[in-house]
Amino acid sequence: MNGLLVVDDEEGVRRSLKRVLEKDGYRIVLAENGQEALEIISNDEQEIETVICDYRMPGMDGLETLRQIGRMNTEVTRIILTAYATMANAIEAVNTGIDGFLTKPFENDELRAKVRECNIKKRLKQFVSEQVMDEIQKNARAMYPKRMRVTVLFCDMRGFSSLSERLTPPELSELLNRRYFTPLDNIIFAHNGTLDKHIGDSVMAIFGAPVSRSDDALRAVQAALMILQEIARINGSIPEADRRIAVGIGIATGEVMAGIFGSPRKKEYTVFGAPVNLASRLENLARADQIFICDKTAGLVADLVQLELITGPAIKGVAHYSDVFSVLGKK
Repeated sequence: MNGLLVVDDEEGVRRSLKRVLEKDGYRIVLAENGQEALEIISNDEQEIETVICDYRMPGMDGLETLRQIGRMNTEVTRIILTAYATMANAIEAVNTGIDGFLTKPFENDELRAKVRECNIKKRLKQFVSEQVMDEIQKNARAMYPKRMRVTVLFCDMRGFSSLSERLTPPELSELLNRRYFTPLDNIIFAHNGTLDKHIGDSVMAIFGAPVSRSDDALRAVQAALMILQEIARINGSIPEADRRIAVGIGIATGEVMAGIFGSPRKKEYTVFGAPVNLASRLENLARADQIFICDKTAGLVADLVQLELITGPAIKGVAHYSDVFSVLGKK
């Protein structure tokens, strides 16, 4: 899916944009008006990744063209191109949900950078922190599927089923959204982790993809410790003991396949591999307020955190046996 559709009523502009953007490996498709653009999207919607559309065109204008394309395929990155930029134009484009706004005349490098930036931001704004996004913008290929060494973190509520039965829907929504998911996601982002997904009352985070660092395992463990501190702080503001939150956390390190996977209707940046399964199993073993990590993670953080070897637990369904360590705190 690397098709880029250029919509402009001036043939010279279309040819110029085609010549510039082909350098970045896009398959360029050209249309001279909005109606032609809609027909192309209708016939080739799974292959068109980006649309650059002139603002002023005979018949259907650029904003209406991009608005209708957005209804046909929400995955498409939409960029408006205009020589008549005003604040009103910009506000209207933002309100329409347009992903980018570029004013004529522009330098070729500016155009290429804007297209890369808009595509990356559209796909990553719900996954990663601003710091990680800034680094990915320097290398668009960071999102392509590839093998990477990462640290995976799972955090799950304890006793959620019984808790959900005691709360009304508004109360449960308040607890999950404001007191659980929001602070945990913020902690993950603050430690430059990637939020993979929410699975029921579980949170899955990745440290080391799409941007790898030497301290990925340490940041995952530090995030886990901060999560326990934040949960304790939140519980201090909940007077009812039976409504307080308890979590268990599992962390594992190893090689995974990382990238954007899914269908045309839903895609996500995620990872597949044994460390994902192991982290999930460790989280299942952990009791309330416990952080369990695998031996590979322990070897990477032992100098900076207090660890205790846990004897006895059997980890089912993993390819290779791992010793289990409990994280007690920072050294």
